[in-house]
Amino acid sequence: MTRTLFDLTGRLAVVVGGTSGIGRAIALGLADAGADVVATGRRQDLVDEVAAAIESRQRRTLRQTSNVADTPSLEALRDACLGAFGKVDIVVAAAGAIKRVPTLEMDEADWTRILDTNLTGMLRTYRAFAKPMIERGYGRLIGIGSLTSVVGLFEVAAYGASKAGVAGLTKALAVEWARYGVTVNAILPGVFETDLNRALLAGPRGQEFLARTPMRRFGRVDEVVGAAVYFASDAASFVTGHLLAVDGGLLASGVNQ
Repeated sequence: MTRTLFDLTGRLAVVVGGTSGIGRAIALGLADAGADVVATGRRQDLVDEVAAAIESRQRRTLRQTSNVADTPSLEALRDACLGAFGKVDIVVAAAGAIKRVPTLEMDEADWTRILDTNLTGMLRTYRAFAKPMIERGYGRLIGIGSLTSVVGLFEVAAYGASKAGVAGLTKALAVEWARYGVTVNAILPGVFETDLNRALLAGPRGQEFLARTPMRRFGRVDEVVGAAVYFASDAASFVTGHLLAVDGGLLASGVNQ
């Protein structure tokens, strides 16, 4: 059977931070596109829940926790995937942390935690999985950036700095690893309504986001899936170092009326 451009049948995808929100949606979307998927995070109960959802799609998976702050846990995850599947084709780095606070009042511990999770955690994830990809001559690394990879948002300086760093890391690793058949790209989600931010988006901040978004609505987490499938697929075989905004036009927006 001939593989279509977006068919991921026979591929193994690992989604770090894949047990909730955008990461979970991507994990299930990659499974729907044909991939076997290992969705991982720190909590075993959430790992088990998303694994059951993957298996209900007739895809293979593993039930193993990991923590982006802990390199040995990522290396153990890698080794378990290689042992069970013989390869890892796709890695999505989706773990993230945020805290809104005026910068002059921010605890340095919060700054360090957010940078360590969002940026250094992505680096740890990529370093854990890149070596076997480079040796094999094939790999797809996909990071989750943010609008703040490009523009500033009010009172989230640590988050913004970390996600700007994600953009820089994506381009640097794309240049470094392209010669080995490994692509590195990032998705920049716009504003997506979830259980964690629903109350915030109901207030003035949410109304400002809506006013700046030409589509005049918040995104649904499943609307990020297409970008992830694209970067993971043969359709993006000559695409690396790219930042793809999925934001209803927000970053393109100037005057909307």
